[in-house]
Amino acid sequence: MGNTLNSVAKKQIVWLDVVRLLAMFTVVCCHSTDPFNFYPGEPPANISEIKFWGAAYGSVLRPCVPLFVMITGALLLPVKGDTGAFYRKRISRVFWPFLIWSVIYNLFPWITGLLGCRPELILDFFPYSGEEAARQSLSVSMDYISHIPLNFSLLDVHMWYIYLLIGMYLYMPVFSAWVEKASEKAKLWFLAAWGVTLFVPYYREFVNPYLWGSCSWNEFYMLYNFAGFNGYLLLGHYLRHHDFSLARTLGWGIPSFVIGFLITFLGFRHITSLPEYTEEQLEMFFYYCSPNVVMMTVPCFLIAKKVNVRNERLRQALANLTVCGFGVYMIHYFFTGPCVLLARMCHIPVAVQIPVAALIAFGASWGLVNLLRRLTGKYAKYLVG
Repeated sequence: MGNTLNSVAKKQIVWLDVVRLLAMFTVVCCHSTDPFNFYPGEPPANISEIKFWGAAYGSVLRPCVPLFVMITGALLLPVKGDTGAFYRKRISRVFWPFLIWSVIYNLFPWITGLLGCRPELILDFFPYSGEEAARQSLSVSMDYISHIPLNFSLLDVHMWYIYLLIGMYLYMPVFSAWVEKASEKAKLWFLAAWGVTLFVPYYREFVNPYLWGSCSWNEFYMLYNFAGFNGYLLLGHYLRHHDFSLARTLGWGIPSFVIGFLITFLGFRHITSLPEYTEEQLEMFFYYCSPNVVMMTVPCFLIAKKVNVRNERLRQALANLTVCGFGVYMIHYFFTGPCVLLARMCHIPVAVQIPVAALIAFGASWGLVNLLRRLTGKYAKYLVG
């Protein structure tokens, strides 16, 4: 592990490590909102307060996933070297931990049944899991596991990002060929087209479900190839190589973040106030590829870029997070639900339960990944990346 840290430190880009820390903690914090926005069991008397803070934190934390994608674009675009070597290095690093932990998450209800734990424990860990998982049945777990090649389950919802990540890795060498040759103006035109696509989910919901050639037999509308997380990849690459003064960044960045947050928060609260709503409507204002989330994400990225870490211990800790970060992402979902319960049991005020729970879950996850890396040595890459 020491050799790994040394090699990371030699090529360390400290400000990107700061962005990674921000992304890593906010994603743990974001998943700590799940027991607030989806409250399992009998609602308590203060359920309205719980829902309010779940919505508030859930809204302000939306940059978490876009920041991860921007880090990927900043570090890996344009792709260097042989495409086959890139695939072997990048995809193998995420595939085995993803597969192993997906199986573990999906076996968890059955294992708790063997240990004689109450079925309600499943909801304490995974608020979205539902009655089927609470059966603690091996057949249910095996059914979930059989679907891993197709999609994640309600027990490991955070694994949706790994499917996306593998897809981005597959596409990056193709996209990279254009990025490497494109002019600055061409990149800005791509980002402008991507910016237009960010409004499509709202257009489909409030105006018309079809747009620019899309219809019941065609989902690939005119700007489809400019849409999605590829825009964040290019944005991360672009902003890495362009600098702005701190005063200028704060001058437009703070208003941008506040407006983006208000749109996200008020929109989410509006949807949840409706008598009935679909899952798609519930997620609409939380949608990562939306203008309001971009308005929050870009200031976070650029302000983190201005952070200058001189303390050597902090730099080493950030380097360690670079090594452990993927493992932290893999296992943190085991900790968020119980840590929220712990915060409630300790009578911590509702307004700060989510960040307190996230701090505990983040620290526990980071510590466990460090321990697993020490115990498994060279085989750690198969378990925690």
